[in-house]
Amino acid sequence: MKYIIIVPDGMADNPIEELGDRTPLEAAHSINMDFMAKEGAQGILHSIPKGMHPGSEIGNLSLLGYSPDKYFSGRAPLEAANMGIELKDDEIAFRCNFVTLDSNRMKDYSAGHISSKEAATLIDKLNENVPEKNVRFYTGKSYRHLMILQTPLVKNYVGVQCTPPHDILGKDIGKYLPKGSKEALFLLKIMERSQQILSQHPTNQVRIDLGDNPANSIWLWGQGLKTKLPKFKELYGIEGAIISAVDLVNGIGILAGLQIIKVPGATGYYDTDYRAKAEYALKALKKNDLVFIHIEAPDEAGHNGDLKAKIQAIESIDKDIVGTILNHFNPHDDFRILILPDHPTPVKLRTHTSDPVPFLIFGKGISRDGAIEYSERSAKSTGKIFKDGQALMENFINKYS
Repeated sequence: MKYIIIVPDGMADNPIEELGDRTPLEAAHSINMDFMAKEGAQGILHSIPKGMHPGSEIGNLSLLGYSPDKYFSGRAPLEAANMGIELKDDEIAFRCNFVTLDSNRMKDYSAGHISSKEAATLIDKLNENVPEKNVRFYTGKSYRHLMILQTPLVKNYVGVQCTPPHDILGKDIGKYLPKGSKEALFLLKIMERSQQILSQHPTNQVRIDLGDNPANSIWLWGQGLKTKLPKFKELYGIEGAIISAVDLVNGIGILAGLQIIKVPGATGYYDTDYRAKAEYALKALKKNDLVFIHIEAPDEAGHNGDLKAKIQAIESIDKDIVGTILNHFNPHDDFRILILPDHPTPVKLRTHTSDPVPFLIFGKGISRDGAIEYSERSAKSTGKIFKDGQALMENFINKYS
């Protein structure tokens, strides 16, 4: 049996008035997912445990069958794993966004989706000019980077209250700066120093001249200590692979012992090569039993409040990923496909929510439930509910019921 999990990050949404009270998923032209809905089964999954922040790190851990309340120790350590950074016992990792601040307002959580090449020059400058010897910055992709802090007080830093920058777009940052302990003052000092270093950097001056948002500050959040996960094969008995342009998803895969598939043209944004992701997934299935395909574009569109881009991303996923995979298999082949987002990112809210997500399952051994389309409403109407991702994964791999 071959298993394919397709994760359109943040795809779930709320009914929108200008769409006739439909969601983007309902409004999108998604003939392949609707075909699967007619021939398969739907339901809803509580991907975010009660009381936990609805981040992609939580959601994707859940979708891969790992209970976040048991295994989650922070977002940044997952990204560190993908970047080949092995945290020591006296080190704590922080997610380090390049952001655009306008006075005290969070103007842009991504600094205009700054390129990785531009970002690398800025990270180098920070490492040259931040005097604290126990702080080191590491280059990731686009606006997503890491700061590693070495200190015997790592546990004190775990409890510092840090807010994801995509949660406070357009808001005054004063209430959302690091707080909760004296260690927060150290983080705030690093962030303020970054503003001094970055404000006059030639890369940012060029961006301003071109009308792009400058990376005029770092934003620290998502901190955590070294993370350990049991291997996926130990839990579920099969070999698997991950396809994603996002460090944290690949980091989960590395810690879970899954193969990380690098896809040329995968960007983590609207311009990602959807078809290439599907083609590389099919190649990965030649030696793996399962492939987990993560697509970031719907989430980015939700954060940007871009309804048109979100619908376009859903349609591209349906045509170029779902369609390509469906066309590869014959109806009687031994395969199953599971489609579901990790969390909702409603375009009107521009941030994640903890609402349950709709899932669609199709393939061998899956009975029809009578639906005519894949959507939030349709999935809810079936009455099928999974309270955690582990239960859904076990059903998906074994006998769905």
